[in-house]
Amino acid sequence: MQVPILKQGSYLIASVQAALTDADLLDLRDRLAVQVGVYRSRGVVVDVTVLDVMDSFATRMLRSIAQILRLRGAETVIVGMQPDVAFAMVQLGLRLEGVSTALDLEEGLELLRRREKGGSNHGR
Repeated sequence: MQVPILKQGSYLIASVQAALTDADLLDLRDRLAVQVGVYRSRGVVVDVTVLDVMDSFATRMLRSIAQILRLRGAETVIVGMQPDVAFAMVQLGLRLEGVSTALDLEEGLELLRRREKGGSNHGR
């Protein structure tokens, strides 16, 4: 299932609508990398609210997406992680090092705005 990517000002919002296959995650990575350049986006929010599980591949792909987009000039924020998913990730030793997270879309966009105003393009 292809993840919809919406443009809002200088930001892109990728809203995951259902569980993703490995191929879906690779497609999302590739499409975001291209669209950041096309729209000259300064930030990307990836909303994972609907996900009730995050395996090691998905975790690595989110880290990879954030690193690729940072090299393309855009900051990435992952939003909407469910408490059970966060607990399971910690128990399994899965980490999102260098990737910013926020509670929801509103907080994620605010984080990007603050960073853009402050001129900072580094992860937390």
